[in-house]
Amino acid sequence: MTNQEYYTKYLDYLIFERKLSKNTIASYQDNLKRFETFLNGKKIPNLSRKDIEDFLNFNSNMAEKSRAHYITVIKNFYEFLSLEDLIQNNPCETIKMPKISKTLPPYLTEKEIDKLLDIKLETPFDYRNKAMLELLYATGIRVSELINLKLNNLDLQNDLIRVVGKGSKERISPISDIAEKYLKIYISEYRNQLLKKKNSEYLFINNFGNPISRQGFFKNLKQIAKRQGIDKEISPHTLRHSYATHLLQNGADLRVIQELLGHSDITTTQIYTHLLNDQIKKDYFNYHPRAKK
Repeated sequence: MTNQEYYTKYLDYLIFERKLSKNTIASYQDNLKRFETFLNGKKIPNLSRKDIEDFLNFNSNMAEKSRAHYITVIKNFYEFLSLEDLIQNNPCETIKMPKISKTLPPYLTEKEIDKLLDIKLETPFDYRNKAMLELLYATGIRVSELINLKLNNLDLQNDLIRVVGKGSKERISPISDIAEKYLKIYISEYRNQLLKKKNSEYLFINNFGNPISRQGFFKNLKQIAKRQGIDKEISPHTLRHSYATHLLQNGADLRVIQELLGHSDITTTQIYTHLLNDQIKKDYFNYHPRAKK
């Protein structure tokens, strides 16, 4: 078998059996393509642990997370080949994952969120942007989930939306009264104006009458943040992190936040507890009579 045939078998497994998302598949393909380029003709079954480590050490400036992702992809690839009896020896068996230092993602304070969402509403685009931002902060959904929302994903009568997340997993998310209010205004009064007599099942529409793209939303968000005087570097994920952080600060259970964010593993959600621990320490030193030096 050629190296390419090994990769094809593995990617088919990820697509048809694991049913991973398109983005995940694309990420794996990119990593394996870079791996193949580095091998420069060496055959997959003949590789040693040193070959794998040489590849991982090839880019010494690689971030810890990127390195960990490469290791995950290659280890999983070789594990698949072993289970399918396509190779005799697995050179990745003793390669360990690097320890990744966890840092709290950037987020906005509640005052900054209020400032960001206080949009002057004049045009159909303003009402669309208002509805999008209110929904993002009300639900903490990913931007990919937001732009792929369809009209039939909404249950405004019961204040719910159905979200299709990573790995095509569905979850139900409640929405706030204010998000519901601006969604209804956008849908009833402005969405058809943006469609320009086109038909679309997608909820949020751009100025060409097509579904808004991730890049389009990001560009709008940056412009709105600048106009509203938000100095922090901001991205769609900033609103997701703000949502989770504010829920935790106001007493929400971590398991509930995990469910709302669509995290399959609680350890992914636990990063937000760092913030709460920092706040506890700050309050302790501020208010305990014997804590101050």
